Amino acid sequence: MEDNKLLLTKIVEGIQEKKGKKIVSADLSHIDSASAQYFVICEGNSTMQVSAIADSVREYVQENIGIKPFGYDGYQNAQWIVIDYGNIYVHVFLPEYREYYKLEQLWNDAKLSAIPDAE
Repeated sequence: MEDNKLLLTKIVEGIQEKKGKKIVSADLSHIDSASAQYFVICEGNSTMQVSAIADSVREYVQENIGIKPFGYDGYQNAQWIVIDYGNIYVHVFLPEYREYYKLEQLWNDAKLSAIPDAE
């Protein structure tokens, strides 16, 4: 569990490095059907920013705690990029795709924590 907390912290810092907005951490650990223990959801204003945020997360986490993702997908159109850290999935959206897929509502029984935007 402590490893998850450190990884979550570094993921959020990686998002904030590229000014990712509306960061939400969803604790799914008590939901049996969930594929991960946590989701970290955020958004960027353009496909370039979405890609930059995802790159930043992957580089920042690896440089700071030496963890590489198991996989990632979505760079082709950069409307929604997901990064798989096993127990934690990072979702980087364009605002309209985040609104469309509504992950926060989909997992509405998760404990959601809003993280303030970095200035």
